[in-house]
Amino acid sequence: MEPPATGARHVPDGLLLAIACVAQFMVVLDVSIVNVALPSIGRDLHYSPTGLQWVVNAYVLTFAGFLLLGGRAADLFGRRRVFLFGLALFVGASLVGGFAQSSGWLTAARAVQGLGGAVLSPATLTIVVTTFRGPGVTKALGVWSAVAGAGGATGAVLGGILTAELSWRWVLFVNVPLGAALFAVAAVFLTDARLATRRRKLDVAGAVTVTAGLAALVYAIVGTDTHPWGSAQTLSVLAVAVILLAIFLVLELRVASEPLMPMRLFRSRPLTGSNLVMLLVGAAFFSMWYFLSLYLQNVLGYGALRAGLSFFPMALSIAVGAQISSRLVARFGVRHLLLFATALVAGGFWWLSQIGPHSTYWVAVFGPGCLISFALGFLFTPLATGATTSVPPEEAGLASGLLNTSRQVGGSIGLAVLATIATYRATAVLVAGHGRVPVDAALTAGYARAFELGALLGVAAFAASFIVPARSGRPDPGVQPLPQAARAADEPMAAPAGPAELGLEGA
Repeated sequence: MEPPATGARHVPDGLLLAIACVAQFMVVLDVSIVNVALPSIGRDLHYSPTGLQWVVNAYVLTFAGFLLLGGRAADLFGRRRVFLFGLALFVGASLVGGFAQSSGWLTAARAVQGLGGAVLSPATLTIVVTTFRGPGVTKALGVWSAVAGAGGATGAVLGGILTAELSWRWVLFVNVPLGAALFAVAAVFLTDARLATRRRKLDVAGAVTVTAGLAALVYAIVGTDTHPWGSAQTLSVLAVAVILLAIFLVLELRVASEPLMPMRLFRSRPLTGSNLVMLLVGAAFFSMWYFLSLYLQNVLGYGALRAGLSFFPMALSIAVGAQISSRLVARFGVRHLLLFATALVAGGFWWLSQIGPHSTYWVAVFGPGCLISFALGFLFTPLATGATTSVPPEEAGLASGLLNTSRQVGGSIGLAVLATIATYRATAVLVAGHGRVPVDAALTAGYARAFELGALLGVAAFAASFIVPARSGRPDPGVQPLPQAARAADEPMAAPAGPAELGLEGA
């Protein structure tokens, strides 16, 4: 690492940890804080039923596509400048989004927010692992993980409070004073700790092509409510998505000297299986928060505050599941815990699909919602273990980043597919009823269909769990480590990883 400047004052490690934790709290908060505000946003900015998901997906797609690039940037340019740049981008986009006057305006702002988060989040982790040494790293990562988890849990409740008492715009404006204060503190106290190694290359082309390809894919799926699958527009956009994703694969396999996503890592069965399970579970879980928020407010008539508070037991269930599984993984192994948790996911979504237009929260929502949330928390440790312990230690950080990327990508594509199908189902019920079916009944039928598909995703995740060996924990001999010259550049990401780093973002 670069030595500190001569005469530089000592900055307490606790202050640096606080800077990293507050920033990560903000990044995670903004995945979930908008969910309860969605009905208000949709009414004010005239989003279509399927278009409303872009408030979530615009953020998630850019976050997922640029997350690994953000981690590389922190190594190359130094933690201070990358942290400040990411924070400024994140806060600026929050301010612009808060003033949005149209759906396109807000969607664009959310996309830039996601880019800022993708730059900022890895920088917070770099601060932690370059500040602490020895046992202190594990303790600091535990605090960082807990705070990140609190961000996800707080998002739904805080979103409800702000939307009910002020306006949905404050779910974005809240980042401005907090971010400005954090920027001022970080600018004064945060120093650079860049690794003294060869200049690394950023795979910008890889990040751009995969993000654009995924965005085109989601856009094509969402657009089928007005342009059928066989239409020229939908087929054209799908063709663009396929071409962009194919270019991304060529770049990663043949062109990039330091690829964003080294495909050789997927020779590891534990890593491949863990990422596939995370992809499928992420697709189901993102949809649960989205559709439950709409169901509680559009069908059961909850206000934003009451809807936000309704998610609090589910947030606690995530924390409980994570704590329990962390104590069991060494005893039972990764695969057994994955099979148990994915079975709970499938059962919980089937239970949730039984909702009706006159159901009550305590009978139809509380039980399955908490069960699914517990299962998600339960999955964190075995998925992290499967993904990171099967690769060389110096690539554990890269493996954890891939796992988080899989979750975000799965969530964005899954939400696009399930929201589109839910809209189809609701429209079909209305048409078949010839105006005699109440709107809330049609909406409920659409949400129930989405939850049924969530149950199928849980079944698919259960099947994918068998890819992971019953006992894993050693680096897979098929995965070759980084060349010696490149290892030093990855060391900041090779520290022991906490649950939030490995997939808790946005929980």
